[in-house]
Amino acid sequence: MARVSFGPPDSISGNPSVTEIGDGDLKSHVLVARGYPLPLGLSARGEGANFAVYSRESEDFSLVLYPPETAKDSKRIEIKLSAKFNRTGQVWHVMVSPYCEGYSYMYRVGTAEKSRWKKDLVMDPVSYCLDSPRGPQHFNNIAGGYRPRSVIMPKKVFDFDWRGVLPPRIPMKDLVIYEMHVRGFTMSPDSGCSNPGSYLGIVEKIPYLKSLGVNCVELLPVMEFNETEWDKKNPFTGKPLCQYWGYSTVNFFSPMNRYAVGSDPWSALDEFKTMVRELHRAGIEVFLDVVFNHTAEFGESFLGPGFFSFKGLATETYYITKRGKFHDYTGCGNSVSLNNPIVAEWFHSCIRYWVHEMGIDGFRFDLASEMTRSQDGTPLDSPPAIERITKDPTLRDIKFIAEPWDAVGLYQVGKFPHFGHWGEWNGKYRDCVRKFIKGDQGTMGEFATRICGSADLYQNGRKPFHSINFIVAHDGFSLFDLASYNEKHNQENGENNNDGEKHNNSWNCGLEGETGQNEINTLRHRQCKNFMVALMMSAGTPMILMGDEYCHSKGGNNNAWCQDQQKNYFHWNTSKAGHEMRRFMEKLIDFRKRHKILCRDEFLNSKDIRWHGSKPFKPEWDSGYNFLAFTFVDHQKSDDLYVAFNAGHHHYGLTLPNRQDGRSWYRIIDTNLASPKDFATVGGHSSSAESEFSLHGKMIRALIDF
Repeated sequence: MARVSFGPPDSISGNPSVTEIGDGDLKSHVLVARGYPLPLGLSARGEGANFAVYSRESEDFSLVLYPPETAKDSKRIEIKLSAKFNRTGQVWHVMVSPYCEGYSYMYRVGTAEKSRWKKDLVMDPVSYCLDSPRGPQHFNNIAGGYRPRSVIMPKKVFDFDWRGVLPPRIPMKDLVIYEMHVRGFTMSPDSGCSNPGSYLGIVEKIPYLKSLGVNCVELLPVMEFNETEWDKKNPFTGKPLCQYWGYSTVNFFSPMNRYAVGSDPWSALDEFKTMVRELHRAGIEVFLDVVFNHTAEFGESFLGPGFFSFKGLATETYYITKRGKFHDYTGCGNSVSLNNPIVAEWFHSCIRYWVHEMGIDGFRFDLASEMTRSQDGTPLDSPPAIERITKDPTLRDIKFIAEPWDAVGLYQVGKFPHFGHWGEWNGKYRDCVRKFIKGDQGTMGEFATRICGSADLYQNGRKPFHSINFIVAHDGFSLFDLASYNEKHNQENGENNNDGEKHNNSWNCGLEGETGQNEINTLRHRQCKNFMVALMMSAGTPMILMGDEYCHSKGGNNNAWCQDQQKNYFHWNTSKAGHEMRRFMEKLIDFRKRHKILCRDEFLNSKDIRWHGSKPFKPEWDSGYNFLAFTFVDHQKSDDLYVAFNAGHHHYGLTLPNRQDGRSWYRIIDTNLASPKDFATVGGHSSSAESEFSLHGKMIRALIDF
């Protein structure tokens, strides 16, 4: 390998030339060599650091090095690379010795004058660590603007001590997923955390997660994003709005720095891994909600042209374009061309990194249908990028979940290219259960299909657990708001209430919004219980939203993506009704986990479930009234489970199926009863049930034979 010391630009023909800006004599202490084209990104080679990056730029390319804690561009070394000496194919590469630990770096691509974007400095798209504002206190409070740089981190960062803790590897059929926001979970002052709003804050609250019973957390985006990209203010408070959720990725390999408490640029890596390790130690898997459908670079002029790396390196490689114009299938100004072979390889390496280096167990892919599009935007039946990660033998234990739609109408629920492995957010389950529980007529047949695992959607090699069942998620009403609002109330978002979903299938129980009327609040809490019973009694993989276990309200805001405030924070000191709901949820989750007839790996057939109406074995499919009962038959323990849904408004009389061998039905769940009688236990508060009884409107009763 050729090796040259820094000297005059023309000292060696065709070799890199060097310029130093600012005081000091940095260039006399380092050596430069040709380097290697693989692997892409930063890698350690002996005592040096190898830099390699793909770019369509064929002539003007420089590596820019900044000493630690250098403000702006006041002090730097620029190494202008030679196409002859430092370019292999379309990959620029260079080796710098010594390793320069703690330095940050950028690439200068072309010139700002000739650039379409009038900028020329870009980050490495394979940056494991970024120099950007650190600490939860700087979230949406970044002085001097957001200007991240890639970082040469210490080699020891990759020597994290996992202390022998292995991933739980829980079968998907046994998962109970808890969708949560890293900052929002512990940021409220009543959390009592020593590290609120951080990865380590989650570690402090692991005992809570264990007591709730969830065994998988799905984290809203944690890849580095710029929360200050949104420059509007709350029209009522005047406080800045922000990219709170994080669906606008700046760099896909580096964890969010404002979720770490340490002062070093690489603190986020160590603290993130610590969080994963301790969750694994507690038997909890970690999924990431990831955004590979678009980037934070927006489009031509969408909210102002973002510019971090991809646009400067190869716009028409990384994005779906036509005659230089961006195609927008995401509503965010650009669409990643994930099935371009170069981008597919980058994507594959990213998923591998988060699994093998960061310890992740699964991924939920935002607007995943965009990921099925070809380089010209046409949907593909077998998208190469998706097939690539699915068939990677080192990723066979990893769970992949699609949000199977995009922003312009490509809707693939039940039809996402799955290769026998992918699960899906089942939007049809969500919509149907909402309609049935609130009493919409004509939904009973589909409701029965949905609670049986949606066999109409997940055939051809898939199982019931590939249906991710949910009632609400981060995007939309909270569970309590679903029972409290008929209309969205998003005025605080600064868009005149024009944002957010208009069709929510919600019912306010007779009065819009917050009220002191006990009768209405009691009904709302009962509806929340009804929704959760339906969810936990359904075949498929259940997912609940952070805060729904205590009936969290966002004041009717169904698109709170920009709100860094109490409406999005978990409230640890909740009301009496909130505590009662949490107890109910703990019991319900535990019940599901202990009764394996609810955690199915095969679809139900006529031997597994018996349908009833007011009389046993006589379902009233055409009655027009939302009453449905069924018995799950337990072929192993003989602990059959009878569940009756009265989603209508009236009393409904019914008769239980007869039991044999001296067994009796015992009431387990009655959502019409106050806590603690709403969820009883056999041998505890439960008593044998009468063979005939009447259900109040808007309630569910579940019984088990014993």
